[in-house]
Amino acid sequence: MQNINKILVIRLSSIGDIILTTPLLRSLKLAWPEARIDYCTKAPFVPLLSANPRIISIYTTQQPPSGTYDLVVDLQNNLRSHAIVRGLRALRVVRYRKENWKKWLLVQCKINMYGTCTSVVDRYLDSVKEFGVSGDLQGCELYPTSEEQSFALTYFKAGRKTLALCFGAKHFTKRYPPHHFASVISLLLKEQPLQVLLLGGKEDASQASEIMNVLPEAYRSMVVNLAGNCSLMQTAALLQYTDAVLCNDTGLMHMASAFGKKLYVLFGSSSAAFGFLPYHTPYDLFEVDGLNCRPCSHIGRDHCPKGHFRCMNDLSQSLIAGKILDYLQ
Repeated sequence: MQNINKILVIRLSSIGDIILTTPLLRSLKLAWPEARIDYCTKAPFVPLLSANPRIISIYTTQQPPSGTYDLVVDLQNNLRSHAIVRGLRALRVVRYRKENWKKWLLVQCKINMYGTCTSVVDRYLDSVKEFGVSGDLQGCELYPTSEEQSFALTYFKAGRKTLALCFGAKHFTKRYPPHHFASVISLLLKEQPLQVLLLGGKEDASQASEIMNVLPEAYRSMVVNLAGNCSLMQTAALLQYTDAVLCNDTGLMHMASAFGKKLYVLFGSSSAAFGFLPYHTPYDLFEVDGLNCRPCSHIGRDHCPKGHFRCMNDLSQSLIAGKILDYLQ
């Protein structure tokens, strides 16, 4: 194997994509145990990597790396990441192949050229396979601090099971409607006295309020709305201690996967073919098969192009709740 002493990994955004790079970091460290590994990302995502034991220094687009690297692994592969690489003396540069033409064919023509569903993690690893680097059968990694874990533990009660509900997503067509989430919660709490944690960022707070408002009053005391009230890694610590997670196709899904949680994943406009299913963690996937309009985008849209939003509205609340109850019981 080629001697490599200094490595830079670039992935600028977003939450899920960055978490999905952590198996690659683990493999790079295994291949070159003595090598220095640095990382470059956008400033808001630095906390996801700050405690990762594989990384020495974290740079941002505002304070980019400089100097010489034996190997640069560009997993962003866009104009901004190319500019960062041009500012370095990089002896070798490898890049993640996005295969945007396959995304276009699937969205526009419903032609699936992906073949078997390959995780983005494995496609990241393909970028360094020429060096003999390979993956393992382990999942993603996150490292909340002891302070973040102590914060999280204050929300858990001995003997009471907890379900985390990650109801947000950047794009509308990836979000299960709040009133449907409220129905699932009601079905669950009718059968079992769970605690439910609503997790999300400040941008998700209005949806959390809608869920709470639609819930029957008898169940509201069993639901803790933490949306917008936790840091990124406090949210990770909360997910670390939950018993199961119900989520949209979102960054918090991958955050929960880093702790091996049982996931109940709702796909609307998403498609498994794009490679963003949970990585090496147990999950149940809920999606509406047979819709000829799906997927309508590879990242999501701000509205349903057809107006019916069947890819989410047709997901059965009773089926989702039943699967979760079977697992928790």
